[in-house]
Amino acid sequence: MGTRVTTCTQLFLRLAISGAFLSAVADRFGLWGKPGSPRVVWGNWENFLSYSNAVNSFAGPQLNSLLAITATGLEILLPLLLITGYKIRWASIATGVLLCCFAAAMTYSFGIKPSLDYSVWTGAAAAFLLGNFSRYGYSIDNRIANKKKMAVSL
Repeated sequence: MGTRVTTCTQLFLRLAISGAFLSAVADRFGLWGKPGSPRVVWGNWENFLSYSNAVNSFAGPQLNSLLAITATGLEILLPLLLITGYKIRWASIATGVLLCCFAAAMTYSFGIKPSLDYSVWTGAAAAFLLGNFSRYGYSIDNRIANKKKMAVSL
């Protein structure tokens, strides 16, 4: 695969994964609309927390709240790292692990079908694939690597 195709592919993966996470976060904070509005899944934190409790049916109420808050924090942090291109390899692997945890919890609580229907396993695989690129164009990581090369060559 050519360098330009590779660069575009990894950039597309970064933006697609980030967009999915940030859209879900926006929904749980009501930014896509109120509960019951067309194409709105949760519409507020309370509805999201209820869904999170169902997904994490194995955990108690206090742990469920912590899991929802932690997931939301990661679903904000990881896309920001991927979009800016900072620590992409680390952020990609962490994203894959987060998605695998979500898929496993969905599978435990609802069976395998929902995690397959919502492509959670596919998203995890895409995140792990993103972590395997050797270079990341259009990124802070690439700029840092180029500066290091320049410093070594001087």
